[in-house]
Amino acid sequence: MKTIVQISFILLLSSQYSFSQVDSSLLKPKTNADTTKKKPARDVLFDRPFLKLGKLPVSIGGYFEANYQYVGTSGITLGHQFQFRRFSLFTASSIAPHIKFLSEIEYENDPMGEATEAKNGSEFGLEYAAIDIEFNQMLTLRGGLILNPIGAFNQNHDGPKYEFTDRPIAMTQLLPDTWNNPGFGIYGKQFKNQWMFGYELYLTGGFDDSIIDNSLGKTYLPGAKSNLSRLSASASGQPLVTAKLSLAREVGGELGISYMGGVYNTWQVEGAVVDDKRNVRVFDINYSNTLPKTKTNIIFEWAWVLVDLPPNYTPQYAHKQYGGFIDIVQPIYRGRLFDWKDASLNFALRSEYVTWNADKFTSTGLRQYNDTKSLMPAISFRPSSQTVLRINYRFQTTRDITGNTIGANLGTTKGISFGISSYF
Repeated sequence: MKTIVQISFILLLSSQYSFSQVDSSLLKPKTNADTTKKKPARDVLFDRPFLKLGKLPVSIGGYFEANYQYVGTSGITLGHQFQFRRFSLFTASSIAPHIKFLSEIEYENDPMGEATEAKNGSEFGLEYAAIDIEFNQMLTLRGGLILNPIGAFNQNHDGPKYEFTDRPIAMTQLLPDTWNNPGFGIYGKQFKNQWMFGYELYLTGGFDDSIIDNSLGKTYLPGAKSNLSRLSASASGQPLVTAKLSLAREVGGELGISYMGGVYNTWQVEGAVVDDKRNVRVFDINYSNTLPKTKTNIIFEWAWVLVDLPPNYTPQYAHKQYGGFIDIVQPIYRGRLFDWKDASLNFALRSEYVTWNADKFTSTGLRQYNDTKSLMPAISFRPSSQTVLRINYRFQTTRDITGNTIGANLGTTKGISFGISSYF
């Protein structure tokens, strides 16, 4: 916590002396905006509750998550567990009209998140720091340490927005959770009648050999997050391309289609070719909508991963992977409760599936497994849109590459979790 306070103070001082012109209409004082409303992912980065600090040219905000869990796999449990999962602090500033800056610093300790060789405890680091320069509505330049816009969850992942204590498995253990890289890109959107069209296109650093050379012994894209050298150097020397198209209608929801791909391996050293170029490609489709009559909120995302492998790799390293999730949230009650004017009680359900091996055994032609499926009902209470108390029950099954459910971390997982998450 001391480190967080120190860095926050430095950011505030640097902003005070660096920015002399502020567009006060861009960064508003903290409001009771409904943060549960799903908006285009590139917009939600700034569409958060910020607090203006007097005459300082910056606004700050953040969120945190804390949980209780009692979960067991095949009858084996660690008992009652209390977890402080995340503390995120973000600062924003308007430098000049149509020029804005945002940064996010995060403490994270999430045992249900991605498993990387470096993730053996708590982590603290800079998650996002980028500047946006808007030339017109269809052309904004963004540069810095960005979140690659693959799908929707990677950018739109704040805990208080969801009714579940855990992040989706596919978005944390198939794709890298909060996958960030240094780079540059452009984005824009256009409105016509009730329709909105948007696009994003970025060139950034990217993956390395750790996605097929890791302690888990499988193709695993989140393995690249443990290599922090990607923030200053690219293993392949070539950019990772991330592109997304979005189409939305006020009644009908938003549909997004995205792609991320490039060479991931170190194929040359000091100009000499030492290996073949091998590519990683990710395709993602996401959809969100709130049904007008019942106010039912639906969030869906599905991703496909294709990885070029060396010819001598064993079958547990997959060329093809896929998975995703669907969230359905149904309000049961909305209105005044105690002193809260806009409280809500909700029932929610999350269904998930991920396979880390979508190939077949070459010797027998039989399918490979190494998959997980999960069903998680939930009840949540929101005294306001910015704070959520949630209770979940997880029912999950995991199989190895041959379809067995016997072994460490395999079989049926059941358990209850209770958590609180809030913006501040």
